[in-house]
Amino acid sequence: MNSLKLIHIARTFGKGATRLEILRDVNLEINQGEIVALVGPSGSGKSTLLHIAGLLDTPTSGAIEIAGQNATQMNDAGRTKLRQKTIGFVYQSHLLLPDFNALENVMMPQLIAGVKEKNAEAHAKDLLKEVGLSHRLTHRAGQLSGGEQQRVAIARALANSPALLLADEPTGNLDPKTADEVFDTFLRIVRQTGLSALLATHNPELAQKMDRRITVSNGCIQELK
Repeated sequence: MNSLKLIHIARTFGKGATRLEILRDVNLEINQGEIVALVGPSGSGKSTLLHIAGLLDTPTSGAIEIAGQNATQMNDAGRTKLRQKTIGFVYQSHLLLPDFNALENVMMPQLIAGVKEKNAEAHAKDLLKEVGLSHRLTHRAGQLSGGEQQRVAIARALANSPALLLADEPTGNLDPKTADEVFDTFLRIVRQTGLSALLATHNPELAQKMDRRITVSNGCIQELK
């Protein structure tokens, strides 16, 4: 089954002379367990494509299927529920809640989804152990290094056992050594859990570690060899 399927996606902004075509006739399938790199220059439409895939933006035309469900035919409430249940996000900035510690940040998505606090805590501890942060559970975001913050963000993205993980330059704010360490952790966990992932990156070395590479150019996507 496809974890993600984009069918004839187009996204335009404005009208008439100010009309800007960001994406046009984008077709993309990501199978279960596949890790796909999304590469391309700034402004090429990578983030727009990720936002549409993550149901954070609505395409001008086309259809989106997540884990076999047609999100295009859903109302806002339906898309929100589907997003919470099936999609995890990792951003360039960790976006951790500063008033909560690492454990609480990973528990939060589970509590919002209705998981009991005891179960949410146990699962959060397991995830933080997986990313090597069992010794930092009670530290707030401001007390963590950049690499540790992104590890918490990865654990949080996995908290609700999504089918699809979307990441937008998740190591872009880190030094090269830390970026490699965090990315290797990311890849290991994604492969262990059998997730699918679509990851935007400027780093060609990171992109080479993934199963497939696609690029966005002039609003269209193209598979890279």
